[in-house]
Amino acid sequence: MARTWGNIFFSLLDYKTEKFVIAKNKKVGVLFRLFQLGVIGYLIGWVFLWKKGYQETEEAIQSSVITKLKGVDLTNSSQFGLQLWGAEDYVIPPQGERIFFVVTNYIVTPNQRLGYCPESPKVPDGLCNYDNECVEGETVIAGHGVKTGRCINDTGTCEIHAWCPVEHGQAPSEPLLSKAENFTIFVKNFIKFPKLSFSKSNVLPTANKTYLKTCRYDKDHHPYCPIFLVRDVINWTGYSFQDLATKGGSVGVGIEWNCDLDKDESQCNPEYSFTRLDSSINSQNSVTSGYNFRFARYYNDAAGQTYRNLFKVYGIRFDILVNGKAGRFSIIPTVINIGSGLALMGAGVFVCDMILLYMMSKSSFYRETKFEAVTKKQSGKHRERKHVRHHGHHRQDGRHKREEKQATEMQPLTSVSCQPNNNPETQIKPTASALKTHSPERKPQGTVSFRTQHATEKQKNISPVSTLRTQRKQ
Repeated sequence: MARTWGNIFFSLLDYKTEKFVIAKNKKVGVLFRLFQLGVIGYLIGWVFLWKKGYQETEEAIQSSVITKLKGVDLTNSSQFGLQLWGAEDYVIPPQGERIFFVVTNYIVTPNQRLGYCPESPKVPDGLCNYDNECVEGETVIAGHGVKTGRCINDTGTCEIHAWCPVEHGQAPSEPLLSKAENFTIFVKNFIKFPKLSFSKSNVLPTANKTYLKTCRYDKDHHPYCPIFLVRDVINWTGYSFQDLATKGGSVGVGIEWNCDLDKDESQCNPEYSFTRLDSSINSQNSVTSGYNFRFARYYNDAAGQTYRNLFKVYGIRFDILVNGKAGRFSIIPTVINIGSGLALMGAGVFVCDMILLYMMSKSSFYRETKFEAVTKKQSGKHRERKHVRHHGHHRQDGRHKREEKQATEMQPLTSVSCQPNNNPETQIKPTASALKTHSPERKPQGTVSFRTQHATEKQKNISPVSTLRTQRKQ
């Protein structure tokens, strides 16, 4: 039992390798080489050069965005009169976040006070013909206040308790803040890849203190200036300022960080992209086109009563979208991708084997060559004894052949008769058996090999000495 476990243990130290069969088939050979070239090209070209599969990558970018707008504009409306608009007026919210709104058009309803007034005819739920259609205490759906129970015949709407007068007026056909296209947007972006311990800002370090005050982003001449004109940003989306300023819209500013950290840090710089995001991209006249909302500014009069100015503003919403990916060389992804390529090589071997063994005209021949069937198990001792007998028999045969060859080459020549014989008829001729075993060299007539004659006569049970005596008597 212990010996069995010992054999099992030592068998674990054996190394087993595959047996390869070379098939002289040009078609399958060419197919296999093409498959190998394809895998090598994919591994080098796509995985390592294009996708940089030798790098450890990180996409969990941490980002902070700070925005600041500058510019002023003067407006003159019939409802609100002259007004000077600064960044603190047209930027909502003014804190400088990554999502901000710039006012380009508005409708103002001034001096609203809490009281009773008719609902707007534009509200379907506020229309009425009789008082019983205006249920007291019921809120007007999509309206401005709460119904009082009275129907006002002059307007054909319910009386409501609300900020009066209710909103009225038409949106202008042109933006009131027409100079908003010259406003500037300063986008300051800080990013960090914590896994790779790398951080950077889109504001490039420079010794020129006036650079940020005078530069404007341009893809060709100033690709790293973080200050953008509103007009340019909208034009880069494929629209004009007038398209968005009248009824509003939404614009996305993309900042893409793709950094190869195997190169110098100065090579890691942002790339900007611009696109329009709101639903009015395909339909300018759709009811969903544009972007607007309302806000109010509250005041107190001399008597201490509160009143407000209601603004319905149209404008452009900016969304700053930050994405990024960084990579640095690492041995782990390199080994994994190389192993994947070698596995694909194995897939090529499998496919070519299937074609060779099952789809070719001589597939049966290739199967018989590749696969060897074992019909009977033989123990190790039995195979060893058979091997020894085989080699012993081989040695005996070889020894026997060498002895016969030496006997043939080294046999002495003996004269049959010592006395001359002048009678040619009585001259002894060699026997047939002697001729058969004669050396290939030509010998004088009348002499025979003593050993050859001895072997022949021995087979006939005749003594070689008696044979010589008989010949002498004759």
